[in-house]
Amino acid sequence: KNWLNLQYHTDDTIKKPDELENEMQEPPGLIDEKLLDQISGSLIGMAIGDALGAHVEFRPHEYLFANPVKDLEGGGTWGLKKGQFTDDTSMALCLAISLIVRRGFVPYDQLVRYKWWLESGYMSSTGRCFDIGAATSQSLHEFMRRQTIFAKKHHIPIEKLDYLSDHDHLRMFQVHCSTSGVAGNGALMRLAPVPLFFHNYPKDAIEFSGYSG
Repeated sequence: KNWLNLQYHTDDTIKKPDELENEMQEPPGLIDEKLLDQISGSLIGMAIGDALGAHVEFRPHEYLFANPVKDLEGGGTWGLKKGQFTDDTSMALCLAISLIVRRGFVPYDQLVRYKWWLESGYMSSTGRCFDIGAATSQSLHEFMRRQTIFAKKHHIPIEKLDYLSDHDHLRMFQVHCSTSGVAGNGALMRLAPVPLFFHNYPKDAIEFSGYSG
């Protein structure tokens, strides 16, 4: 699934989610069309809802009361184009892709993809990370610091550091990079992929949803 990792154009600009459509591959075997429709609806609905409110993000209540959101629009704090989504959907896509690629809940891989988003604009609607919360930024920079230390300690080449698959390495790496007691609403807004992925296993869905937050 190379198209799910970092992909660049010939001019070294990152490929945005909408530019990866031609590289997508159909999953092998039979597809439960009803289930696929439900999952697609959840994720697409999340992205549309995010894009719908993007142009009024951080606006005061008085502004929203005078200018109720009625349709997709561009502009706002980040000068987004009509239909472009924010960091919440970008991080949700990172989480969803990690679950698919690793076929399970692997926090290290999730953090790697969040790092790609921060540094390279991976899964961003604009091709760059144009907004990030303070707590998320702090956690990701702490993750990168730990990666550097871990690579030196275990003699792991830097170019292989983002693709760890050794179970012992994954078990040893301390993935809890956030400050205790710090949590924003962004964790809830990007959570949808977890219950969707574990829809057949409600207990796992609940456990990993709490862990992801």
